[in-house]
Amino acid sequence: MRIIGFDPGLTRAGYGVVEERAGRLRSVEHGTIRASGATAPAQLASLRARLLEAIERTQPSAMAIERVYFNRNVRTASRTLQASGVAQCLAAESGLAVFEYGPLEVKRAVVGVGNADKHQVMFMMRRILSLPVDLTEPDAADALALAVAALHGRPWLTGPAAMRGAGR
Repeated sequence: MRIIGFDPGLTRAGYGVVEERAGRLRSVEHGTIRASGATAPAQLASLRARLLEAIERTQPSAMAIERVYFNRNVRTASRTLQASGVAQCLAAESGLAVFEYGPLEVKRAVVGVGNADKHQVMFMMRRILSLPVDLTEPDAADALALAVAALHGRPWLTGPAAMRGAGR
């Protein structure tokens, strides 16, 4: 099975595609999408186009996306929600099942503790996926962690129970 993880953001979003074969996980592709455009609608269109390219190139069967929580900065949360909506709509259009996970759930699944920092997540993604070099992009590491969490199917994760859409 192949899953694309997506860490939403309007101007910078992470994606990571992880494949499981014979019980082994490997990174197919990962990176950071930097949306271009002077306005939010232009940035959303750019994000959609770049994410669609990744989906078409890697052919995942599902998407794991970070559940967005509102914090003190409503503007940032609003833009993150917009990016998440674009990704979920694109997943539906592409026939991908969608799994949603909160940040603490993902960190628990891949690091073992919910309060892990970005460096611990990056370290574990390199280790779990046997990456030849250190990850330098936190957004891509978070996206890979989302995909790994979905593939692990840990019982404390609520995403698979809330699955939407049809898998390929």
